[in-house]
Amino acid sequence: MSNLQPTAASRGLACCHLCLKLVSQATHRCPRCGSTIHSRKANSLERTLALLMTATILYIPANLLPIMITDQLGQSIESTIVGGVILLLDMGSIAIALVIFAASVIIPLTKLALLYYLCWSVRRGPPETVRQRTAIYRVIEFIGKWSMIDVFVVAILVALINLSNLLVIRPGPAALAFAGVVILSMVAAESFDPRLMWDRQETIDE
Repeated sequence: MSNLQPTAASRGLACCHLCLKLVSQATHRCPRCGSTIHSRKANSLERTLALLMTATILYIPANLLPIMITDQLGQSIESTIVGGVILLLDMGSIAIALVIFAASVIIPLTKLALLYYLCWSVRRGPPETVRQRTAIYRVIEFIGKWSMIDVFVVAILVALINLSNLLVIRPGPAALAFAGVVILSMVAAESFDPRLMWDRQETIDE
């Protein structure tokens, strides 16, 4: 048996998503701000999984296609994310290479994997780990925004480096795919309702 307190939903209460006022579930609109009251996000798991699968599909071209195209003296040089990291390592910029590799490869993969795990844990996760899984969700929300750094780097280079026909940097198709991965994973994290994990915990305790 667990010592966790019962959820608000089990007591017929719901929290306003806008002003966080706790009201009865029978109240369809928040008496404080007028927002519609929802006990749980509708179809949270289905929407989260759909967004995750789309992001996973986009992650493949984001790494295989060139994210940056450099036109130098009439010659085009295409660079993928990993290729750019290797190039930076060869140039001796180890710190920058590690930052880009972490933000563009490790963080997106970790975020997708953890979101898949959280979706699975709603139905199958061990009840004794619900606090740890809630902490994982908070970490996912925090680090999500930092995985856009590669797109920012390309955007800055495109804006700053344009030396007539000598050197021109253009974004490659992977930049759009990678931006899609980041945006979809951020929306997926917002779509996931961590309260579902606590609902299952309370059901098991009963």
